[in-house]
Amino acid sequence: MNEKEYLAHLEQIVKQYLQPLRNIPFNLVIEAISGHKVIPFNKDDDEDRRLLNLLKKAVKVAGQAINKKGIERRRPNEVGNDVESFVSDALKRVGLSPQIPQTRSGRRKSAGYPDLQIEFQGKVHYIECKTYNKQNVNTTQRSFYFSPSEDFKVTASGHHFALCFETYLVGPSRKDGFNIYKVRSWKILSLERLLVDVKHEFNSDNKRLYSGKDGAKILASGNFKTGR
Repeated sequence: MNEKEYLAHLEQIVKQYLQPLRNIPFNLVIEAISGHKVIPFNKDDDEDRRLLNLLKKAVKVAGQAINKKGIERRRPNEVGNDVESFVSDALKRVGLSPQIPQTRSGRRKSAGYPDLQIEFQGKVHYIECKTYNKQNVNTTQRSFYFSPSEDFKVTASGHHFALCFETYLVGPSRKDGFNIYKVRSWKILSLERLLVDVKHEFNSDNKRLYSGKDGAKILASGNFKTGR
């Protein structure tokens, strides 16, 4: 293989690498990342049915609290940031004692998947809080994300649920520059059969970007005169 053929081969490999991986089962990804299984929900199991009934109660309590208070946000895609606290309070009220998930290193980390963990009958289960609206619920808009981490938040085998709320804007009025949102309906999802995609990215760091020593060539630079 000559140099031209070799470079063409490398280019083809990079192109293949950049193609998104599609329709990967969520349960396989979680097990590969964490070493723990996503336990399928079994509608014929008494324990699972009791857990689902408690989740239904919690979702209804959370929705009622949201609609009593309203969520004030400038944009609809920000509403989901506030839903978690309502869900957490509602889970406490039905006796499920939600916590921020504990990572492998033992610390509690709020950022990233999943939002919450609960215990039921001595078993750990995971909860993600989501919102949607009538306009985007049937579109291909990406709305569910998680990333591999060396300190991942899934540390036990269990069910993985999403508690989801349909939001809507309460009239055209605004309060101090914020819209007021409430919820119209809800869904409880079991995620074991969810299909997910992987989109690759390349990245660099400041040292390589700005030093002029590791690839990025500095063509010109200078200083500004600063005042005292």
